[in-house]
Formats: sequence, structure tokens, C-alpha cells
Amino acid sequence: MDNTLEIRWHGRGGQGAKTAALLLADAAFKTGQNVQGFPEYGPERMGAPITAFNRISRERIRVHSNIYHPDFVVVVDEMLLHSVHVTEGLKRDGAIIVNTSRTAEEIRPLLRGYKGAVYTVDARAISEETLGKNFPNTPMLAAAVAVTGVMDKKDFTEQMRASFAHKFARKPEVIDGNMRALRMAFRAVESAAGMTKIA
Repeated sequence: MDNTLEIRWHGRGGQGAKTAALLLADAAFKTGQNVQGFPEYGPERMGAPITAFNRISRERIRVHSNIYHPDFVVVVDEMLLHSVHVTEGLKRDGAIIVNTSRTAEEIRPLLRGYKGAVYTVDARAISEETLGKNFPNTPMLAAAVAVTGVMDKKDFTEQMRASFAHKFARKPEVIDGNMRALRMAFRAVESAAGMTKIA
């Protein structure tokens, strides 16, 4: 599976980590890739830690298990850094992306010695500005696409617009807000002031 990209998502019930993983799988599938997007089920409840996964490949995916050595990790709730070993098995040549207002340098000491790349993006601020509420999964989804390079930015945004248009057909303001959140997250990745990385 040398050509397969594996991503592990960490969040809490209700924050949309599972939904983000499924949306990423759907968007990648529509661009011709083979995909898996699935949660790890447990005693699910609002606010409880949850884990979700993506496998994305140009080749047929023959593995059907949880992901133990991901290329990338996305952390939707930074408080999980204190209670969950989010970098467990994470490849050093991959990266971790954390939703936080803090810098990568400030987050690094919480990562249990992880030596790979660290990205931070303030998904809460982005979602509150664009959607009026703390829905961090949309900006974190865009950040994940930007950092992993799993698909072309234009293809991704087109697929997401179609998905939002279907889901929120009667709420155009929600479609526009989500698209703004995606654009802002992409800009954050491209701007040293909005998103920082240390290797």
C-alpha cells in the first residue's frame, strides 16, 4: 500500500470529525480515487473522544482495519492532547494538524516527543466568523486537504460546494458560510500569520 494515504482524526462527539472523514472520502471518490472513511465505534456520546479514519489511494484498497500508523493526524479538539496519545504510530515524515489558536511551537511539548511536522490552525475562530458557531470540522477538513495534498484544491472545493448545496438546499447562507470557512482555512495554510508549521 505504498500509494495509499492514511489519515486519523481525533475529536469529540458532536464536533464533526466523523463527518469530516466521510466528506473527505466522498470528495476523493468523486475525483476517481479509491477511498475508505469510517469511525471507530465505542460508547458514543456528545463530548466523548472519538476517532475516525481515511484511506485514499489510486489503487484498490485491500485493507479493512483501523489505521495504526497514519501518515497524517488531524486533531479537532486541542484538549485531547492532554488525554489522548494522538501521535501514537504517526509517521515522522507525515504531519499533525491541530485546531488551536496557539502556535506549533507552543503545541509541540504536548505531543509526547513527536519529531515530525506540526501545523496549527484556528478552526474555531474561522467557523465562528463564517458560520456564527463553533463548527470546526469544515475548516479542519480544508486544512487536512491543504497539508496532505490528497487532492487538487479546485477539485475539492467544487465537490464540497456540490455536497453543501445538496445538504443545505434550503439554507443558502449555510452553503456560503461553509465555502467561506474552506477558503479561509486554505488561506491560513498559505499564510505564516494564520497557520504555522515547524519540522
